[in-house]
Amino acid sequence: MYSSYSPDENPDDIEYADDDESLEVESDSGGDVTPRGPVAYRGAANDPAFGYLIALALSIGLTALPNSADLRYTLAWSVLALFGVLAWLLGNGERIGQEKPENLAWGIIFGLIIGTPLYAFGGGILTTTVRLLFTDMQAGELLAYLVFVMPLAETLFFRGILQQNRSFAIVGILSSLWSIVLFFPVLGVVEYPGVAVVIGIALVLMNLTYSYVRRRNGLAAAWLCQIVVNLVLLFLPYLSG
Repeated sequence: MYSSYSPDENPDDIEYADDDESLEVESDSGGDVTPRGPVAYRGAANDPAFGYLIALALSIGLTALPNSADLRYTLAWSVLALFGVLAWLLGNGERIGQEKPENLAWGIIFGLIIGTPLYAFGGGILTTTVRLLFTDMQAGELLAYLVFVMPLAETLFFRGILQQNRSFAIVGILSSLWSIVLFFPVLGVVEYPGVAVVIGIALVLMNLTYSYVRRRNGLAAAWLCQIVVNLVLLFLPYLSG
């Protein structure tokens, strides 16, 4: 049997392809070769808009449940969190890496920038809004929703997977629509039209800010930003009311 290298070559100098590199296969039409990369997990190509539509439909459907706003919020945010966690576990969602302290600080600063003026000029409307949104909730229960449930679910889904392939403006609009569909049925739009308009504008501004912070400073900063805004615009009016 003859060797595959010329006599002038040293066998030790021959480079062998690494197992992890892309392979080349012959095409069906001839002798041309085409690269074949590693097979990707099929779920990586799934559009997160599917999860968005499911969560949106669930939120609308649960409006039929009377006097159960807390159950509706829990189920709706749980769907968002489920899609976000699955994407993270399967490697399709964005990881929170080792964040720089200044990025985390910017998340808090942006939260204060947007929350403080709204609280200063709209304290009365915010108090009414909180009472309508979170009727019969105790302070500890509301705090858990505002610090853990809501920001975790929305950050993982909207800023973690939906914003990977979309602009921050599109994600801000989609998340604002989600918030409006979730909250407006319990706001009494007919009885309090002024409250609905002000809260709608505030929701759009807030969600655009979260998406911008995610693009500018990262996912963890956007998460902290939403927590700060929730505490300033929802928890403080609850305590003062």
